[in-house]
Amino acid sequence: MKKLLLLAMLAFGLLAHAAQDTINVGLCAAYPPFESRDAKNGKIVGFDIDLANAIGQIIGKKIVIHDAEWQALLGGLKTNKFDVIISAMARQEAGKNNVNLSNTYYLLNDVIVVNKNNDTIKSKKDLVGKRVGVQLGSGSEQIVDKLKGLKQVARYNYNPEAFLDLKNGRIDAVVVGYTYAINQKDFKTQYKIIDKLAPAELVVVMKKGQDELTQQINHALDVLKKNGTYDALIQKWLAVK
Repeated sequence: MKKLLLLAMLAFGLLAHAAQDTINVGLCAAYPPFESRDAKNGKIVGFDIDLANAIGQIIGKKIVIHDAEWQALLGGLKTNKFDVIISAMARQEAGKNNVNLSNTYYLLNDVIVVNKNNDTIKSKKDLVGKRVGVQLGSGSEQIVDKLKGLKQVARYNYNPEAFLDLKNGRIDAVVVGYTYAINQKDFKTQYKIIDKLAPAELVVVMKKGQDELTQQINHALDVLKKNGTYDALIQKWLAVK
């Protein structure tokens, strides 16, 4: 009996040690080029994936990626399914009073996208009386909710649904992050950006009170920016080509 108890304690200790050496990262793999599934092999790839792995190398932790629904990310953090969220989540989306946030790791401009043949919407002020699409629960949604005089705000679970409705004329514009917009298929022939809106501060999100982990991640971000890794990832995934 004592031997079994000893073995159980040893196994528990090993599991606890393994957990301490692992960071479970929650994300929604539907937002290229930050995170999406490779069409050929189904592997999750993107800027945030490479950034997470680079952070893990700096702080000596193994990174384990968990794909989840966007709306479930913050809930998964609270129930300890994830240790952190790295999913192009903006500071205002995370809610700074309920979680720990890293320093900003990227400034992402939200933009207004219309069909290329649309000559009536040339700036933000031209959205008055128009139907505007946006992803539910996103920082873009918060921006759209502050716009005055819209005819309709069409809210979508994911941005591809909004772009499909834009393409088919069911809405007049989509508000979305710049890098996501320009990575749309046939962007140059189908769409155009007519205005930029307020930039979103993308952050790593942690459970409230995880101050040590927050400090470690901020330190890692500083190191990656100083040693050139961060700039290399920007060029690989986010530079306009």
